[in-house]
Amino acid sequence: MLKSEEKKDIIQYVPFMSFVHPSFWHSLTEMKLNVDKLNESTKQVFGRYSYRDDTVSVFEVDGTSFNTNPEIELHYINVTGTLMNKNTIEDFKNIDKASLINSVGEIMRANIQTKSWIDNPNNLLNFFILSFADLKKFHYYYWFAFPAPSQPIVCLKEKCQNISTYFNEKQIKDISKSFQVLETTQKCFFAIIKNNDTAEVVKLSKILDKNSKELKINLTNTFFAFADHSNGPNPGWPLRIFLAALLDFCPNLSKTTIQIIGIRCSKNGSLTSSQIYNITVPEGVQTPENIGWVGWERNDRGNFGPKLANMSASMDPVKLADTSSDLNIKLMKWRLVPDLNVDVMKNTKCLLLGSGTLGCHVARDLLAWGFRHITFVDNGKVSYSNPTRQVLYTFQDCLNGGKRKAEAAADNIKLILPTVQSQGLNLHIPMPGHPIGESLKQETITNVKLLTEAIESHDVIFLLLDTREARWLPTLISAHYGKIVINAALGFDSYLVMRHGISSVPKETSMNSSYVSGDQLGCYFCNDVTAPGNSAKDRTLDQQCTVSRPGAAAVAAALAVELLVALLQHRLRVKAPALYNITDEDIDSELQGVLGPIPHSIRGFLHSYQTVLPTCTKFKQCIACSQVVINKYREEGIEFLMKVFNSGTYLEEITGLTELQLTAEMTEILTFSDEDQENTDDA
Repeated sequence: MLKSEEKKDIIQYVPFMSFVHPSFWHSLTEMKLNVDKLNESTKQVFGRYSYRDDTVSVFEVDGTSFNTNPEIELHYINVTGTLMNKNTIEDFKNIDKASLINSVGEIMRANIQTKSWIDNPNNLLNFFILSFADLKKFHYYYWFAFPAPSQPIVCLKEKCQNISTYFNEKQIKDISKSFQVLETTQKCFFAIIKNNDTAEVVKLSKILDKNSKELKINLTNTFFAFADHSNGPNPGWPLRIFLAALLDFCPNLSKTTIQIIGIRCSKNGSLTSSQIYNITVPEGVQTPENIGWVGWERNDRGNFGPKLANMSASMDPVKLADTSSDLNIKLMKWRLVPDLNVDVMKNTKCLLLGSGTLGCHVARDLLAWGFRHITFVDNGKVSYSNPTRQVLYTFQDCLNGGKRKAEAAADNIKLILPTVQSQGLNLHIPMPGHPIGESLKQETITNVKLLTEAIESHDVIFLLLDTREARWLPTLISAHYGKIVINAALGFDSYLVMRHGISSVPKETSMNSSYVSGDQLGCYFCNDVTAPGNSAKDRTLDQQCTVSRPGAAAVAAALAVELLVALLQHRLRVKAPALYNITDEDIDSELQGVLGPIPHSIRGFLHSYQTVLPTCTKFKQCIACSQVVINKYREEGIEFLMKVFNSGTYLEEITGLTELQLTAEMTEILTFSDEDQENTDDA
């Protein structure tokens, strides 16, 4: 019977119950993706608990736990802790939990023995979170520990009693007032001195001399106090570490009765529900260096084990989609390409001229690379033949005469990723050799203005149009503004992907040079010696539509986006050089970007599954990007453009191509005449 009675008197501390606000996981996710990446080093976090009598023993962490300084809240005690987030579930499972809590305990033991806690009692409190964040599923495995020494085991001399049994109403009010003005870091552990009809709250440093192990206080009128999260008969968990620190400071306390007050307050700050514990310590108390540490929290089933927070349902689905869509790129950066600039894609604005097969594939690949600003331009409608090849459209877009392609593409890409900023512009791009009548003049001027504004407000222009002549005007305007231009064009079983240079003044390239500077690269029209005409005139249906093998568009679109990304990741960006022979094994690192060397153009042939990478410089008589054409555009504006639209030969005349062609014809005639003369002589 005696042993049974003694067992009942042993104090059973009320443990903390962890509560993790969803905002904590939001902050952890953002920090993991943008700051820590694959770094597993521990980080400081803050938690808190309340000593109000109407709350359960909850220990909280939230989004503010990662702040540099903790948030101060009335009737709450802030605790500094440590977070260790592992990269794999295996590491989370296999880590030695006993060694982990003992290593934290060793730090706390050193703090106890140096007596620094006397000046800063808040340092006695600590917590630890071991976690694994599965950011693909948004499952968070976590396990809290609140380290405390396994010794001393202490007993209650008598049942706990209400504070009113020892203090009168006036004294309780005195305690309440002096407790309220106590510094925040001192409210967790302190002392109360009862003197006749008064009671005073004092810091521990006022009654404990760090240079002496002797207590120079009267224990009959001195009460040690702590902010108690328990609202039942047993004291809260912080008392365990407090008693260990007191007994280490003064082992002779084990021969006395220690009076402890568990401070508990009501909403209005009254301390009338506080409890007093008269504690005795059995002889033979072990010193801290000879004891182990406990404190791992039990899970919801009452076992020692981790908990799981499934945030896939409670987190904002839009935010989840946005975060998850970036994960592959960030994993790429963490594991393979540490110099990859993730933000440059997110901040780059792309204008897609053409919302057909190429435009749809390019848009999807841009999304996958993290681009979030995509504008579509087209003047067509979705037809029944489109959805099987043009991956942003569905059967529903074809009904009732068909939706506008640009608008449907912008709407549907938001269904894939709601956070993408996308819009569709429905406009017709005027073309050389396509005469403009008086009835269409104002509409044409409006379309030119809209196209110009769109190009000016975007960083990258994709030319993904059906005809050669439709690419002329955006090529000219882009050259005028110095924009990055990526061109993609399809044949039946071939494709061309290329980037344009931005300089309008061609420079001589050394014969011994192995590369061409990015700004000196030719545009889509630099290899032409004729102006584009009306390619749709007098053509049958199969000649007017782009008839190509289905895979060609997907391949060309993917290469176009990869070409852009490589360009954006290069330190010279649009001026990144293009090698004449990109297959050389020994390429100077200065000529490469983060993702390797960048070609000028890529020509692919599906019938032979071959790819060639030609590089060419600017043509000084180019009909689209030469200095003379750009100057004419700058000087005359819409007047110049109207002349080009209404004449199939005007561009050839102002660039000197007409004269060049004539010279070439005369050379052929003269050569033929010489050969003919030789034949006559032989006869």
